Amino acid sequence: MKRYAHLFEGLTVRRVAWVTAMSVFATACVVWFFLNTYLDLLVTALCVGYTSMVLFTIAGNLRQTRVPREVMQVLAIVAGSFIGTVLTGFVKGRDLTQMFTERLAGVTISMSLGIGFGCVVVAWFILREKHARDQARIHEADSERHQFEKNMLQARLQLMQAQVEPHFLFNTLANVQHLVETDPASASRMLDSLIRYLRAAMPQMRESATDLGREVDMSRAFLEITRVRMGSRLTFDLDVPESLRQKPFPPMMLISLVENAVKHGIDPCCDAGSISIRAREEDGKLTVAVADTGEGILPKKGTGVGLSNIRERLKTLYGNTARLVLQENHPHGVVAAIEIEDNPAV
Repeated sequence: MKRYAHLFEGLTVRRVAWVTAMSVFATACVVWFFLNTYLDLLVTALCVGYTSMVLFTIAGNLRQTRVPREVMQVLAIVAGSFIGTVLTGFVKGRDLTQMFTERLAGVTISMSLGIGFGCVVVAWFILREKHARDQARIHEADSERHQFEKNMLQARLQLMQAQVEPHFLFNTLANVQHLVETDPASASRMLDSLIRYLRAAMPQMRESATDLGREVDMSRAFLEITRVRMGSRLTFDLDVPESLRQKPFPPMMLISLVENAVKHGIDPCCDAGSISIRAREEDGKLTVAVADTGEGILPKKGTGVGLSNIRERLKTLYGNTARLVLQENHPHGVVAAIEIEDNPAV
């Protein structure tokens, strides 16, 4: 029996209830046109309806390719109407010979009504399945588009890294070379920080996911290098609980905010400034903020390529469950925070 079980897939209680309701409705519609009682016609409707339903389900599950499934289902309705009418005769204890002689007109009407209602059902199922297939294609197209956008943003990120990393590396090495001649101790500290930065950054270059701890370590090394270059003009502090360091976090986003804070916040305006990195998790939402005491939010700020890329990547990776928020840092400066709800895996 198991080898034929697939033929009855879809024969659910819901479908039985639906056919029962349709039979009751059809009986109520036609009872006024016949001399039969409502109950007599209901028995006929249920026999034809249930038989057609079973054959319709089997026809829809047949594993064949020569005859379209819709044609098989229409033929199943015709066969179900005939067999159901014959079954009605058995249930009512009628003479089958009389059914196809003296009562042929009534039998023909019963079969015609069964076929008519059955074809309506077939048309409804065909339209519903077509709608379901269309929706599935739309969903698949949206998924492919989403994945394409994600791949495009990842490629743009890698291109940006390919452009920025050599520039940063060469500038740092040039500073080291200069400090070797003027301040060997500072040159040594900068070189140590550069080594820590590269150790933290190199894995991210080849991966699409990382954790908050590695991003913080890379940002710390970057700030240490920058502090050697800027001297007393820059101070920084980090407040990232150990329990949050293993949280998944998108690569290269935190350091982009840190670079932005140095380049657009502290460097252009201040004799001295500070940058802080904070991480908190409340009610399932991870918030990682970079605050600076620099120039503040200017009209052009927040429209740069770096911040736009971060917003686009967050939307692609997390949809509406993540965002980049820019706020004033009183008395002056900017707080840029990445908020990720439920902290889903990147």
